[in-house]
Amino acid sequence: MANDQYVFQNPVTRFESITPDEQDQPEPATDAELTPKADHGEESYRGTGRLTGRRALITGADSGIGAAVAIAFAREGAHIAMSYLESEQKDANRIAGYLQDAGATVVQIPGDISDRAFANELVSRAVEGLGGLDILVNNAGKQIFRESLEELPDDQFDETFKVNVYAMFWITKAALPHLPAGSTIINTTSIEAYQPAPILVDYASTKATINAFTKGLSQQLAPKGIRVNAVAPGPIWTPLQVSDGQPKDALPEFGKSTPLGRAGQPTELAPAYVFLASPESSYVIGETLNVNGGMPTP
Repeated sequence: MANDQYVFQNPVTRFESITPDEQDQPEPATDAELTPKADHGEESYRGTGRLTGRRALITGADSGIGAAVAIAFAREGAHIAMSYLESEQKDANRIAGYLQDAGATVVQIPGDISDRAFANELVSRAVEGLGGLDILVNNAGKQIFRESLEELPDDQFDETFKVNVYAMFWITKAALPHLPAGSTIINTTSIEAYQPAPILVDYASTKATINAFTKGLSQQLAPKGIRVNAVAPGPIWTPLQVSDGQPKDALPEFGKSTPLGRAGQPTELAPAYVFLASPESSYVIGETLNVNGGMPTP
């Protein structure tokens, strides 16, 4: 496979340093319309059976990081429940095809996780469709830049917390009765939790909250044999960036300020989630694993 994750290669040049055109998509953006295309590991991720028989619910599984994690989990032997918005069905269907090709049972569950009733329904449908649950990946997120606090509307602040924080709380709470000892919960935070951009005050605040939620919950659940960890991506090329996640004139330079000099691709995040989901990380609890191209964090 091209760009196989096990092949020795220079991380600076493993993926092209992209220079995206200034582009815009309405929220939520889709991978189908993204230019250049993101790499979710469709042609490169090679599994080794590390998650054989596991059952995972992944939010935001239609594109971006969630899609890359879904592909990796399926190729590692897991069965997948995909959560995404109804408007993202086209992307979700494409990713579901890769999961099915890997032999996974796939349950597609469209809906809005910022609605508490649907968040609870999502978990019950995932458990029913997969016959149980032992991996939860809270990944879906909302990010819209604003140049100043005065320009940040109350409804955006509220919606960002609903998608990024409240949904994580609701879904995790609903999932806990179904998670046996040995299960794992993986939350997606961000470099923004440590290096908040002045134009992403609300988003950065949610990501810092996710870090604290992860560390606190991990202490509570560790004695029950359930591990809780997080992954903190840096600048990753996903549809989130072109639906006002970044200013349009900043897109051509997106990710080039990292020590590697390029944006990351979603597939570069997948091994971190696989590690945290697998028994290999049995002594890793309350950790935030940074995958950010070399940007220093505490």
